[in-house]
Amino acid sequence: MKRSNKFLAWMALPLLAVSAAIAQPPAAFMEKQNSGPASQVDPASLKDIGIDQHLDTQIPLDLQFKDENGNIVKLGDYFKKGRPVILTMVYYQCPMLCSEVLQGLNSALQTMTFSAGNQFEVITVSIDPRDTPELAKEKKASFLKEYNRPGAEDGWHFLTVNDPKDVAKLANVVGWKYRWDPKMQQFIHAAGIMIVTPQGKLAQYYYGIEYAPKDLRLGLVEASQDKIGNLVDKVVLYCYHYDPHTGKYGAVVANLLRIFGAATVLLLGGFIVLMVRRDSHAGRHETGQA
Repeated sequence: MKRSNKFLAWMALPLLAVSAAIAQPPAAFMEKQNSGPASQVDPASLKDIGIDQHLDTQIPLDLQFKDENGNIVKLGDYFKKGRPVILTMVYYQCPMLCSEVLQGLNSALQTMTFSAGNQFEVITVSIDPRDTPELAKEKKASFLKEYNRPGAEDGWHFLTVNDPKDVAKLANVVGWKYRWDPKMQQFIHAAGIMIVTPQGKLAQYYYGIEYAPKDLRLGLVEASQDKIGNLVDKVVLYCYHYDPHTGKYGAVVANLLRIFGAATVLLLGGFIVLMVRRDSHAGRHETGQA
């Protein structure tokens, strides 16, 4: 009887796990309200500012920028290794919000087992023609020191404007709307990051200044078409899908119910096999005694 109880307890584990997932999804996948710092900009001037999702849109990979060393590079140069890309649009002289975006991204990347320059690339593009490669180099050194991952210097790229038309075209393609405010002498813009496939197509958007590491990981795995990640990632992606309206991963109830049903079948089947073997063994024992 003790053996039967242990078997039932073991068989019930997947059932309980799936039931818990249905009742309450993991915290990493639950929506969290993101907000940037308070703005002193007139609300009326924010009418055309924001981020429009252009999912599955091809980014022009022939657009040219300057890297942190002052070299003219093409956006496509960073897609040649076949890795998914995290794209951020900022400007390096931003007094507040851009630093918060990059800090939020850096904090999320630090907790991930994936590393920039290994499983993915990060491209940070300045929209400000006043930003120099020297300033980009300083920003890169500062964030890489905090990130502290071997090889990240070849995986996180800080770009500046070469031709203002190219940066405007990139912003338009990805749906990142901004405007220069001559009164405040700064750019008005929204906060968020994007994940791009190795082919250069926009895959996902994440809003605000804080990004859930598990969402980012799943986004990179999905954008890579399972070329990175492991079996656990594939199972989780089966149960959780990216919701473009929230910029988060949410539970797919139908798939969770399928797993729940499979676990139930396994549990009942195992119980039946156990009882048949138990009765068969008891019958042989009684026959032997007779």
